[in-house]
Amino acid sequence: MKFILSSGRLVAALAVLLALATAARAELPILTKARAYLGPETALNAVKSVHYQGSFQAPDPADFQKQVAVRVDIIFQAPYRQRTIRSTSAFIDTTALDTYDGWHRTQDPSDPSRWRLQLLPADQIKRQRAIAWENLGFYRELEHAGVKVLDQGLTTIGGIACHKVAFAHSDDIIFHRYFEEATGRLVLTETESGASVREHGEIMVNGIRFPQMILSTSKGKDGKNETVTITFDKITLNETFPDSVFAVPQFSGK
Repeated sequence: MKFILSSGRLVAALAVLLALATAARAELPILTKARAYLGPETALNAVKSVHYQGSFQAPDPADFQKQVAVRVDIIFQAPYRQRTIRSTSAFIDTTALDTYDGWHRTQDPSDPSRWRLQLLPADQIKRQRAIAWENLGFYRELEHAGVKVLDQGLTTIGGIACHKVAFAHSDDIIFHRYFEEATGRLVLTETESGASVREHGEIMVNGIRFPQMILSTSKGKDGKNETVTITFDKITLNETFPDSVFAVPQFSGK
């Protein structure tokens, strides 16, 4: 599992949330162990959608000295659909992917007619497609789909012996994962840009282990590291969502 924040960063800390699907060659032993740590093969292979609900603390736009709770609602649906909503009493921020169409919308919750829509550029759509795969495949190799899975050997993270594996969707979309050698537990995820994600706690759903908390760290505009902690209070598998959840909104104010 995995995650990252802001339209770009949450969807990217959302981005780093899980892993992949169907191998074209023999699976790396550490990935077999990592999948077994998450849950039985039958349960992992049955996942068609994941729905996360939770919250995180962020600076209040009206007063940066204060913190405000931001609700998060994240949906991944196979094969290439996702939607992330961040909301407070002051704003509703939605980013979504509908196969090859990506969009971002901001709304005023007090006035539904006040909203702004932007279509995502091609490079962001490509990244969102990678993120969708990452969150629905659970570390299964995808070389037949153009994803290179690279064994980068043993290393130590925080005193834990780990096996490092890179999931390269392209030269500029790479997820580096560090799995505990003894158990297969995911210890750390890093992106090619230097962002990192750690998981804490667990929520068991249909026999699958999901993180209860995600800590996403990346550099802010001032060059300093910023960490956002997302806590999930509900995770649901295999809901069926209508096309309208992911489709580009029509200019109707809805």
